[in-house]
Order: sequence, then structure tokens, then C-alpha cells
Amino acid sequence: MPIRRTYQRGPRSVVALWVAVLVASSCSTAALAFTGATQPTKLGGTWSGSYTGGYAGTFTIQWTQSRSRLTGTIALSNPHGTYTITGSVNGTGIKFGAVGVGALYSGSVSASGLSMAGTWTSGRVKGGWKAHRLPARSKANVT
Repeated sequence: MPIRRTYQRGPRSVVALWVAVLVASSCSTAALAFTGATQPTKLGGTWSGSYTGGYAGTFTIQWTQSRSRLTGTIALSNPHGTYTITGSVNGTGIKFGAVGVGALYSGSVSASGLSMAGTWTSGRVKGGWKAHRLPARSKANVT
């Protein structure tokens, strides 16, 4: 009797998707370095925003940037929680994802580098998002 294997879609498909995103991101970073393209927009720091669609709420992103690669955390109001995010910026284009909730974000950064907006998807659910950079906190001397 032949063995029949069934596959479940779930965490494995999300991981496979992220591996593909990271490989594509690495390839695009290498291509930028080879072509001598302009430096990516500087996005490191704290961002605040909102999202609409299948889920709606607010978020705060804390980015760390190395060339075109982005890493950090996103705190979502719905579903509530803080999740690891990775992504990339290419000129004014931005792509990132929250692995814990399976959400993928894409969009563009304004010429000033102070705001960004785009669309998000999570499975069949989708919507829009927008964010603005929060001012850097000054470090006051405490005596």
C-alpha cells in the first residue's frame, strides 16, 4: 500500500516564506553594492503608526539599520504583542515582516525620511498602514 503524506500549511510555510524574503533581501543588497546605487534612506530609530483593513490598530516600530537591512521590533495593538521584524529598504521602497503574526508590509518612505506608508497582508487578510518617525529622545544629564 503506498504511503500517502499530507502537509499542513502553517508555521512551516511562514518560515519558508521568510527564508525566501531574507535570501531575496541579501541578493538585492549585493546588487546595490555592485552597482554603486545610492545609500538607502536612514530609518533607524522609533516610528509610530496605524493600520486599517482586516485588522485595525496602532503600532510602534523600533528599527536598527545596517545599510539596506532592517531589524527590530513592532508592538501591535491588535493582535496585541511585540514581535520581531526584519526587512529591507531600497531607495524609497520598504519591505518588512512580523514573523510572529505572519504579516508582510510593503510601501514607500517619503523623500524627507520622516514618514512611510503602504499595504500589508497576512494570509488572505490585508489592509493599509502609515507611520511617522518619532523625534530622538535627548539624553539629559541627571545630577
